[in-house]
Amino acid sequence: MKIVLLESLGISQEILDTYSKPLVQAGHVFEHYSRDTDPQVQIERVHDADIIMIANMPLSGQVIRACKNLKLIDVAFTGVDHVDLQAAREMGVKVSNAAGYSTQAVAEIALCMMLSLLRNVPQVEERCRQGQTKDGLVGCELRGKTVGIVGAGAIGCRTAELCHAFGCRVLGFKRHITGSEPDFMEMVSLDELLSRSDIVSLHCPINDDSRHLINAQTISNMKQGAYLINTARGPVVDSQALADALNSGYLAGAGIDVFETEPPLALEHPLLHSRNTIVTPHVAFASAESMLARADIVFDNITSFLNGSQKNIIL
Repeated sequence: MKIVLLESLGISQEILDTYSKPLVQAGHVFEHYSRDTDPQVQIERVHDADIIMIANMPLSGQVIRACKNLKLIDVAFTGVDHVDLQAAREMGVKVSNAAGYSTQAVAEIALCMMLSLLRNVPQVEERCRQGQTKDGLVGCELRGKTVGIVGAGAIGCRTAELCHAFGCRVLGFKRHITGSEPDFMEMVSLDELLSRSDIVSLHCPINDDSRHLINAQTISNMKQGAYLINTARGPVVDSQALADALNSGYLAGAGIDVFETEPPLALEHPLLHSRNTIVTPHVAFASAESMLARADIVFDNITSFLNGSQKNIIL
């Protein structure tokens, strides 16, 4: 079979060779390319591929439908909203993901943002560089705060565990409670979570129900002076509504790692100019450890598929 990796997995060439060598030795073809989001370039590279590997690069129906031999799309990411799943269904193409590889990495970034916002880290760092003091910027501790976790899946629950270890009260909201949620997490409605939480941390997937889940109306249900953390998906938040709430002082701050589009962002994006907002260019998932973990998962997906058993099934 022909296996084509369309973008970097964030690992060294030496490590990539370690994973691809057994495939080549077994008689398969393995090609890898630098990221290019042009559909025509993608089609040229994968038109005869049996397996396509991507991370978070968009893979359109146009590209999928042009690949007549395609059998598997192997996504080195947890979310797959950047893949045209309808086109994959039409073509009978299987889709697997890399669920679980970045649970710890994302949870740590969410906690990092909470701590940085509460302790005014960006502001006091700037003060220090300017030869000034902390006057007027003494912050608060995370301990004792109520943290609301929206989307209590693996990442949300790990974030909850870290917050609990810091002495927080933890509320949780998810559409389908499984019973596997931590016993210290109080499961409540979304409205109750928003109204009671000092910090709201988003960990839900993007779908029709969650798109703009955080909007002008739901923000008005949050506590005045609360903080919002988004390490989930950008479209879960109405960016302009959030920026308005931050600039008016209704919300005290926000930590945002994801946006409606992948960075680089347009410089006029409202959250690049809103008050007390920490922004990062979609880095929460990316640690040295998580990159190795996802490589292991996606190549194992391929090995299992070639042996007749699909893992991490999306389609």
